[in-house]
Amino acid sequence: MHETGIVQEIFETLQQEYPDRYKSIVKIQLEAGLLSNIQPILIQNAFEAYVIDEPQFAEVELEVKVLPIHAFCHNCQEAFEVVFHRFVCTCGTPSSQVIQGEELRISQVIFKKEAI
Repeated sequence: MHETGIVQEIFETLQQEYPDRYKSIVKIQLEAGLLSNIQPILIQNAFEAYVIDEPQFAEVELEVKVLPIHAFCHNCQEAFEVVFHRFVCTCGTPSSQVIQGEELRISQVIFKKEAI
């Protein structure tokens, strides 16, 4: 299951980016494009399995937002949403230039508020 590897990479990335605050993470938000082949339920399952072995993250929440596919029409010079994998603009022009829908990224990380 490649989702387990993805979850592990998310935590490794966060540890590298936030070494001082890494253990105070309370929420991770991901954005996954429809073309990324990421299934939110499978990522959630892999996440839950990962935090079982990492008790300091037992309370961390994961939120996965699925992003639609957007392509660019060279005729209209505008972006359009791809519906049912039909890469044709409303003007009738086909397009294969995907501008959104393939990504998987950490969009937000929320940390515990520090006591003053």
